[in-house]
Amino acid sequence: MTPVTFRAGCPDCRGSFELAAAALRLAIGASSRTTFYSFTCPDCGASVRKPAGERIVELLTGGGVRTLRTV
Repeated sequence: MTPVTFRAGCPDCRGSFELAAAALRLAIGASSRTTFYSFTCPDCGASVRKPAGERIVELLTGGGVRTLRTV
């Protein structure tokens, strides 16, 4: 099986890179405000958190990203 990678960008250093599914975390909450994905920027080390709409959730879960469901 070919490993899945996702393109991402850092708002702090403006770096653009590809991340393996293991480098991302997805939190699915009760609303769009509490549903997001996060990662650590490999260029500058910043913790990045971005909102995740339905399509992003679909892509990340289908690609094997670890998911946490929150209440």
